[in-house]
Amino acid sequence: MGRMASVVPTEALIYAPAGMEAILLVGGLGTRLRPLTDEVPKPMLPVAGVPLVVHQIARARAAGVDHVVLATSYRAQVFADALGDGSWLGVSIDYAVEEEPLGTGGAIRNAARYLGDDPVLVFNGDVIDGHDIAAQVGLHIDRHADATLYLTTVDDARPYGCVPTDGTGRVTAFHEKMPEPVSDQVNAGCYVLQRAVIDGIPAGRAVSVERETFPGLLADGRLVLGAVDAAYWRDLGTPEAYVQGCADVVLGLVDAPARPGPAAQSLVLAGAEVSPSAVLCGGTSVGAGCVIGDRARVDGSVLFDGATVESDAVVRASAVGQKARVGARAVLDSVIVPDGMDVPADARPSVGSRLTAR
Repeated sequence: MGRMASVVPTEALIYAPAGMEAILLVGGLGTRLRPLTDEVPKPMLPVAGVPLVVHQIARARAAGVDHVVLATSYRAQVFADALGDGSWLGVSIDYAVEEEPLGTGGAIRNAARYLGDDPVLVFNGDVIDGHDIAAQVGLHIDRHADATLYLTTVDDARPYGCVPTDGTGRVTAFHEKMPEPVSDQVNAGCYVLQRAVIDGIPAGRAVSVERETFPGLLADGRLVLGAVDAAYWRDLGTPEAYVQGCADVVLGLVDAPARPGPAAQSLVLAGAEVSPSAVLCGGTSVGAGCVIGDRARVDGSVLFDGATVESDAVVRASAVGQKARVGARAVLDSVIVPDGMDVPADARPSVGSRLTAR
């Protein structure tokens, strides 16, 4: 991974605030993404050939962050082994490991021992987006807010709950999921917090920042702002969203300074072997050491390192795990293939299925 050390151009920092600190919440189990997360934490899954967490760190660095605390729990050592001290990414990294799950608020509080001055950025570890981080921070500072949340608008807020704001941008309520949402604005998973807010989160127990901390700030009359930004946003918490998000990064639909190459129909990492007669399209990413046979077609899919797609196979909107093999003439449509699995020749798994190793 060391080759990614200079993915964020220095000129991206010219207009950004310098010397900020950030917490990345990367302790989740990634249950909805299994079997892809059976061995790898969700934020370490490849997105356009680069771990999701590297994309997030690169965007944070471009916004002026130079110190990142990873709030980890599930397979915490995987992050340390991959990212080290962060110097190759242009930041310093500390690791705050939870012995027991502490929820979003508890994880933020647990990371506080590594933090210094105001304000602090907090990122959810399962989101990729293109919002203007520096503008969110600027709004927070200019208005002397206690907390400033990045909000995005969605066509249907029912799966998320909603966060309405008044004409000044002040958050007026935090609503859980409801059949008739009062707003199309939802919490998009990036916060700017004053250190006093973090210090006010109870230590040593599970706390939800969404259900406890933020509503508590409103109840106390504290200033909570919503920074509404219509830029690209996607929660990668399901297989379908993960595959689509990967394709969107390859296609250039979202700002991704860590993408190892220009936007294109496909991204092929070094060491992959692709037949000249194969077709790669739709934002497909092909990992290192992959082999793609004659006349195979891979459309909008993710091939993990070492995967093989044999001749005349068709792979659409699917994820094929490390060293997995898709047999000749097989057809996959929105299928998840776990690491090391062989999909037989001529197989046609049900659309949307998650295959399991026997």
